[in-house]
Amino acid sequence: MKTTNKLFRIYKVLSMFFICFFHICFYKILRKSDSDWERLWGNIGERFRKTLFELEGLLIKIGQMLSIRGDLLPHSFIRQIQDLTDNVPPSGFQEIQEILEKEWGGTIDQNLLTIEKKAIASASIGEVYRGKLKNGKTVAIKVQRPYIESIIRTDFRTLRFIIWFADHFIPIPKGFINLKVLFNELKEVIERELDFLKEQKSLLSFKERYKDVEGIIIPSVYTELSTSKVLVMEWVEGVRLNNIEALDRLSINRHELAQKLISIFLPQWLESGMFHADPHPGNVLVSEEGKIILLDFGMVGEITKKDATHFQGLIESLLSKNYTKAVEGFIHLGFLLPEADTRTMERLLAELMSFQPSQLKEMDLIALKMEMNDLIRALPIQAPTRFVFLGRSFVTIEGLVRELVPEEELIDLVKPVFMDWLEKHGNNKWTFVWHWIQSQPLFRIVYSVKEFLTLPQQLEHIKEVEQRRQFQFTIYENYKKQLFQLTVIGGIGITVGLYTTKPFIWELALGVCASSGIGYFIISYRQKKWMKYMSDNRRG
Repeated sequence: MKTTNKLFRIYKVLSMFFICFFHICFYKILRKSDSDWERLWGNIGERFRKTLFELEGLLIKIGQMLSIRGDLLPHSFIRQIQDLTDNVPPSGFQEIQEILEKEWGGTIDQNLLTIEKKAIASASIGEVYRGKLKNGKTVAIKVQRPYIESIIRTDFRTLRFIIWFADHFIPIPKGFINLKVLFNELKEVIERELDFLKEQKSLLSFKERYKDVEGIIIPSVYTELSTSKVLVMEWVEGVRLNNIEALDRLSINRHELAQKLISIFLPQWLESGMFHADPHPGNVLVSEEGKIILLDFGMVGEITKKDATHFQGLIESLLSKNYTKAVEGFIHLGFLLPEADTRTMERLLAELMSFQPSQLKEMDLIALKMEMNDLIRALPIQAPTRFVFLGRSFVTIEGLVRELVPEEELIDLVKPVFMDWLEKHGNNKWTFVWHWIQSQPLFRIVYSVKEFLTLPQQLEHIKEVEQRRQFQFTIYENYKKQLFQLTVIGGIGITVGLYTTKPFIWELALGVCASSGIGYFIISYRQKKWMKYMSDNRRG
């Protein structure tokens, strides 16, 4: 098949990347208007989406991950890729049969009574078939797609080159996203998905976690038939949560179902441990009895105890209106970039948290969300790469909940679930009480007097530090911009010299291109060292 050809895949991805890259450079040189940039990013997103659908494999996963990075990418680009679904044509059953027999060390008939030759689900990494064991039990058999390991190795090599190029030559938004960390995290998640024994381990872990929880079904796994490329699970019947007509026929209360869904996923997002990172409608079903069915644990993330503690502390700080502590929480979690002004962020949080739930009900939540994305992009805020899959999980569940209940009911829906979690599983309650005391008027008076006495020294220090930071950052960015432009001009000069067969022109252009390119690398290296120092200095 053409899409499995290594050279074809490399050519398609690199040609798409460099065409987009030169379009962006051209627009920067001509200083195009905002409307022109909006159209350009829309066209880039459309080209990106078409390439992903054509090549499938790892690239679909990358597109899904980028579709939730509204803090980094333009709206017009996000709009083109936000509905990407990992749904690809199934392989021929002969190839699937060969994999099953190789993994089981014998014929299919030795382990199964029957197996349907048509896949019931097919994604970029695995396909699912329905079969029946010798004892008559119906099972779901997940089989790794043929040639997928080779395809993913090729895509990773191509992606590694693109990230190297982007990291050194493209002005990344805000200049602080660590593409290497993003690449390593994606690589780790995909490699985990490729090994079905790891998925089996995750499934068993979730099954143990929810064994005493009513209203949730996680299928059993047949470990004796499962390998790194085959996963055999209990067959469970259910209805997709976005199939509203089917839910209504089952007489299931959608409001209760949405609350149940939030109560299952909220602890995953806020407590240490694993969380389901891919809860799309095909992986979250509901049984006839109204129980939530969770499937496909190939893509999972993990929250460390340290991050969980900071998350819970952040929530408590926001509830107690202690915005100084809240900003510290954002810093510990890595959401604030080094140049962020903490005082400004405190004032902004105070403004945002001044909204009452009754006011939110009257607002257009979609418009509010878009405005928040614009605000976040304008501020020194960026989601750390380790939370990308957590954001994916949250956004997907948010979409499912909005399918079940009207937007105006969301606040009333989430509040009791959240308060119940806070009461049972929140961080140290005495910490919450202490934060609440700190927010009270009497305490604030004492705190204000103390702050007033040290205010002159603090203001002088903040002013000096911020001026140095802004000045140094501007110098680095200006140097990089000038060197980048010289590199592009040198590249154009080399092309002109070779085309006109004028050695003097291309030799001179080569010298300019090489020297400015080396200078760009040196300045980028120094800037990264400086940013790391400022980040460590702020945190410590």
